[in-house]
Amino acid sequence: MSDHPNEDRPGARRVFLGGTLAAAAGGALAAFSTASAQAGAERRSKARRTGLTPEGLPPADSGYTQGILAEGHRLVLVSGQGPDDLTADVETQLRQTMENIAEVLRVAGASFADVVFIRGYFVHLGRDLPVYRKIRKGYLQKPYPASSCVGVTELAVPGMQFEIEALAVI
Repeated sequence: MSDHPNEDRPGARRVFLGGTLAAAAGGALAAFSTASAQAGAERRSKARRTGLTPEGLPPADSGYTQGILAEGHRLVLVSGQGPDDLTADVETQLRQTMENIAEVLRVAGASFADVVFIRGYFVHLGRDLPVYRKIRKGYLQKPYPASSCVGVTELAVPGMQFEIEALAVI
C-alpha cells in the first residue's frame, strides 16, 4: 500500500495531469485576455448610452441619472478603488480614487465616457457625499451613469474612508 492515497486509485495520475493541464491552459487564457484588453486600449468605444429619466422620478442630484440603457459588446467591471494617500484631505483622496478608476478603464480600452454604473461605499456618508458629488462631475459625462452611494461602518482596507466601483460598456 502506498503512502499517497491517490496512487492506489486507477486513473488518479491521469486526473491529476488533466487538472494540471487545465490550470495551465486557464493561465494562458488569462494572459491572452489581458493582452487582448491592452491591445484594445487604442480602440475607441462604440457603445451607446441613453439616460433614463422617467416622468415624476427626479434624480437625487444634478450629477445623477435614474438609469442608463447601455448597448455595447464588452463589460468592464472595476473593483472598488480607493485613494493612494489615506492621510490626504477628502477631496484629494476622491480625486486619487477617480484617477485609479480611470487607469483601470484605460487599460481596458475604456474611459469615464463608457461608465454606465458607479457605486460608492462611504464610512462617513454625510460628511463625504457633498464632496463626492462635486468631484465626480469633473469625471463623468452626460448622461450621467446610474449610481448608488452606500453608508458602511468599515471597509476592507484599514483606515480607508470610502471606495468606489464602476461598470463600463464598450
